[in-house]
Amino acid sequence: MKILVTGTAGFIGYHLANRLIARGDEVLGLDCINDYYDPQLKFDRLATAGIRREDIAEGRIITSRTHPNYRFVRMRLEDKDSIARLFAEEQFDAVCNLAAQAGVRYSLINPGAYIESNIAGFLNILEGCRHNGVKHLAYASSSSVYGLNENMPFSTSDNVDHPISLYAASKKSNELMAHTYSHLFGVPTTGLRFFTVYGPWGRPDMALFLFTKAILAGEPIKVFNYGNMVRDFTYVADIVEGVIRVIDHPPAGNPGWNGADPDPSSSRAPYKIYNIGNNNPVKLMDFIAAIEKRLGKEAVKEMLPMQPGDVPATSADVADLVRDLDYKPETGVKEGIDGFLDWYLGYF
Repeated sequence: MKILVTGTAGFIGYHLANRLIARGDEVLGLDCINDYYDPQLKFDRLATAGIRREDIAEGRIITSRTHPNYRFVRMRLEDKDSIARLFAEEQFDAVCNLAAQAGVRYSLINPGAYIESNIAGFLNILEGCRHNGVKHLAYASSSSVYGLNENMPFSTSDNVDHPISLYAASKKSNELMAHTYSHLFGVPTTGLRFFTVYGPWGRPDMALFLFTKAILAGEPIKVFNYGNMVRDFTYVADIVEGVIRVIDHPPAGNPGWNGADPDPSSSRAPYKIYNIGNNNPVKLMDFIAAIEKRLGKEAVKEMLPMQPGDVPATSADVADLVRDLDYKPETGVKEGIDGFLDWYLGYF
C-alpha cells in the first residue's frame, strides 16, 4: 500500500514507519520536528532510516538514502493548504496519524499547542482523507481519555466524557470528529487508545527515560502519588504490531449497532475504537525496581503527591482487539526495560 504516516520523527511513528518499509509498503513520513523535546533525537531517529538532517527542508519531499520506498516531508498538520496539496498529489491508500502535541502536563501550561495540532491539524487530515478516497484512516487516541472513569480494566464500551487534561480532551475530540466523517462521508476510521508506551528511542519526557537518566546521574527521581500508581506499560513493538493489524483491516460498520443502546466503540458507520495495552498493569514501584536491578543502582526517590491531569491507575481491556484482529500485546516489563536500556546505554 501507499501509506502516509504522520509523526515519523516521533517515538511510535518512527518504529511504525520502519516496520511498514520492511514489509514493502510505500511510506511517506511527515513530521514538523518541533522542539517539545530535543529535536536531535528526532533527527537521529530519521537518520537510522536514511533520512539525513542535511537533506530535510520545509515542505520538500525527500527520498531515504537507504530505502527507496520511504520518503519524508517536514510539514505541520496545521498547514491546511500544504496538507490538502499533499493528499491531492499523492493519493494515499491509507493514512496513520500519529503526529500530535503530546504530554499531559505540558497541556496545563501551553494549551494552544494542543488545539492547533491535535484539533485543527486532525481536521486537515480528515479533509484530506474525505476528498481523496483514502480507504482507511487509523489514528492515535490515548488511554488518557478515560479520565475520571474508575472501572477497571478500561473498556472501549465505557463512557469517556470526563477527561482531566486538555490533552485527553483533544484525543476524545479526535474520536468524535472521526465518527462524524465516517458517518457523513463514509471515511473508514479507527482510533487507537495507546496505554503507556515505552521502549527504544522513547520520548525523554516519559517516566522510563527520566528515571534511567536520573538514576545513572545519581539524582533523585520524582515518584508521584507517593508511588501508589499502576500503569499498563506497553512495549512499543507490541503497539506497532497492533497498529499494522488495524491498518490492514479497515472497519466496515457494525450492523448490530443500536442507537437506543449505543456502543461507544463502534457504529453503523465504518468506525471503530480499540485499546492497545498490555492488559497486565504493573505497580510503579515494581517498574522502578526492575530498572534499578538492571542498572545495578538504587534510585534516590523523591515521593510527591499526584500531579494535575494524572490518573492513579490504567488497565486495558483488549477483548475486542483479540476478537477482531487475533492480537494481544504480550511483552513483559523486564524484557521491555532491557530493550530500552540496551538502546539508551548505547545511544548515550
